[in-house]
Amino acid sequence: MDKYDVVIIGGGTAGCAAAYVASKSGLKTLLIEKSQVLGGTMTSGLVVPVMKSGDNQINTDFYNALVTELAKIGGQVTYQGNSGWFNPELLKIVLDKMMNNAHVEVLFNTEVADYSTGLLSPCNDKIYINNISLISNNKLSVSIGAKYFVDATGNCEFSKKINCEFIENNSEFQPMSLRFLMSGVDCKKFADWIYEFDKDREVTTVQYTGEQVHFSTAYTWDTGKHWALAPFFDKAVEEGTLKDEDRNYFQVFTVAGMPGTVAFNCPRVVQNLNPNDSKDVSKALITAREVILRLSNFCKKYLAGFEHAFISNISDSIGIRVSNRIKGKYIYTIEDLKNGKKFDNPALISNYPVDVHNRSKDSSTCEKTGEYQLPIESLMSYNYENLFVAGRCLSADYMAQGALRVQASCFSMGEAVAKYIKSIC
Repeated sequence: MDKYDVVIIGGGTAGCAAAYVASKSGLKTLLIEKSQVLGGTMTSGLVVPVMKSGDNQINTDFYNALVTELAKIGGQVTYQGNSGWFNPELLKIVLDKMMNNAHVEVLFNTEVADYSTGLLSPCNDKIYINNISLISNNKLSVSIGAKYFVDATGNCEFSKKINCEFIENNSEFQPMSLRFLMSGVDCKKFADWIYEFDKDREVTTVQYTGEQVHFSTAYTWDTGKHWALAPFFDKAVEEGTLKDEDRNYFQVFTVAGMPGTVAFNCPRVVQNLNPNDSKDVSKALITAREVILRLSNFCKKYLAGFEHAFISNISDSIGIRVSNRIKGKYIYTIEDLKNGKKFDNPALISNYPVDVHNRSKDSSTCEKTGEYQLPIESLMSYNYENLFVAGRCLSADYMAQGALRVQASCFSMGEAVAKYIKSIC
């Protein structure tokens, strides 16, 4: 049996941070990824940029190393004070390189097939995970043993398999999204036009870096704010280019190292669908791809600079904002967050707003708060002494998770778990 100090299941945002930091600290580390690429939401999900989450963040060693490596090959820019503008394709290459340089053993196309557990001692009822067996390319592999395990699968797939307790979620689900890219965009033409057309600098920003132009802008169907793009969406619905629900959420960004390409943080699927149900996820994927075609036609017809644009990439995975949340040794609450509660061993510090999407008009939440901390105990399984979680499946209530699910916090969670394991290993 192969034996490791730590095995991390899930090679996404949090999993990569945990693996890199654990291995760099001298722990023998295995990273298991069910797909063929690392990066999760940032690569397969096209979730760019990484949103800035405050000036006092902690556990950022991995993030800083990632920024440095991407910048070396033209896959990163700093825009509006945020260094998290990444190229999702170059990121795949950089993550492979970083794991290799840190001596992380990576297994692609691999999932956990089975497991065994035991007691810490005959007089102690605390349970730990002994080992796991893997399935790779549909073939059973050898058993793997480890002192510690980290579930970084996002949906808590490993924790479900080993019968962990979860925070009851009932029907509390945010709508899913499917991101996409359009290329062939005259970005300078669009940037100059939108900058003059929309004077709201909280919505529309433009920045020139040498010959490159970077921008962001947005629109939603919520009526509590004036959106400069509203007349175009209204007209598109009237003319049949879009369905009314297609315009519920629209956000676009430029992409580092991809001149002429624009990333879309949409469509947001407004049907009441459960991200833990494969039938509902399948329905969301089909619906979203239909909407992507209509949104691309909308852009070409109504937005300056998109006249010759085309869909160049559709995300390989649906964007899930919240699904399973594990029961941890501490359940973090929205009251903890809003009160800025301090903890002895914080995993992260952030000021990202409470960002909870809703499928109905005028019912989403985007509430700015002060700075807050998350304790490491919210990343520890209640059921198993040697199991941690990292990422959006953390032990937090529904509203608090809406602030903590973002990539910057997931990086810190993964790193914090790795550093904690090193301290007790």
